[in-house]
Amino acid sequence: MEVSNQLFWLFVLAIPISCVAWTVTHEEVFREPREYCVGRSKHGKSIFERKFFYLFTCEYCFSHYITLFFLILTGYKLLLDDWRGYLIAGFALVFVANAYMSIFAFLRQAIKKEKTEIKVMQKSVEEEKDNINGIH
Repeated sequence: MEVSNQLFWLFVLAIPISCVAWTVTHEEVFREPREYCVGRSKHGKSIFERKFFYLFTCEYCFSHYITLFFLILTGYKLLLDDWRGYLIAGFALVFVANAYMSIFAFLRQAIKKEKTEIKVMQKSVEEEKDNINGIH
């Protein structure tokens, strides 16, 4: 596969990897299993148990396993055609997927901030209207 095609696949494959990793580690649909994993990662009896359950609470850690799944599913290799291509592809996919998740987190935070500012402004306008109506 040509390098330009490999790079295209790198940026495309990172999308579902980041989507799955983010959804499992942040979204409401997986809240209960995530809370269970958080509890087990903090209060597990063995270090293996704590580390195993921690993997499902950290998007960076979890993205490594999702990447491994997608590498097996697609056979994607980057730059080299042997096992080293899988290794390079794996770390490159994790990097790009986590860049996508960071951008997504930043955008969500900015949107949340804007919504909060709008609510504060609306409340202020309503209070001003109440004050004006109360004066007359």
